[in-house]
Amino acid sequence: MRHNKGFNHLGRKSGHRKSLLANMACSLILHKRIETTLAKAKALRIYAEPLITKSKDDTTASRRCVFSYLKQKEAVTELFRTVAPKIADRPGGYLRILKTGFRAGDAADMAIIEFVDFNEAALVKKEETKKPATRRSRKKAAAPAAEVAPEAPKAE
Repeated sequence: MRHNKGFNHLGRKSGHRKSLLANMACSLILHKRIETTLAKAKALRIYAEPLITKSKDDTTASRRCVFSYLKQKEAVTELFRTVAPKIADRPGGYLRILKTGFRAGDAADMAIIEFVDFNEAALVKKEETKKPATRRSRKKAAAPAAEVAPEAPKAE
């Protein structure tokens, strides 16, 4: 029984789980979006968001702390140089999990986990979707336009 256990153990021993989450976090930081199972995505969000918060303060101590979790120089550099400036004003909630359906082999719930500020398609869609106020205003605007353009007399 797993009474009063604080996190998802993902069916692995602690060393395997730590390595799995560290590798997934590095892949997420380098690629900005990865596809995985829903359970792993939720566990990764809990693992990665404190590291992203720590990356806002670019000091040697915070770099060493993040490196002790990630174990990859390239991922730490990418996190502090590219990701941290873009999420500097966000107070939390750096990652988004989108459910994508079920895996063909074993019907596991699949999900995409991505950075909120790095999805350019989602950021553009919010700005483009501006609807006119009502239908009435369009009908009124269309009626005078038809009256303004009278037919020209035919020259014989």
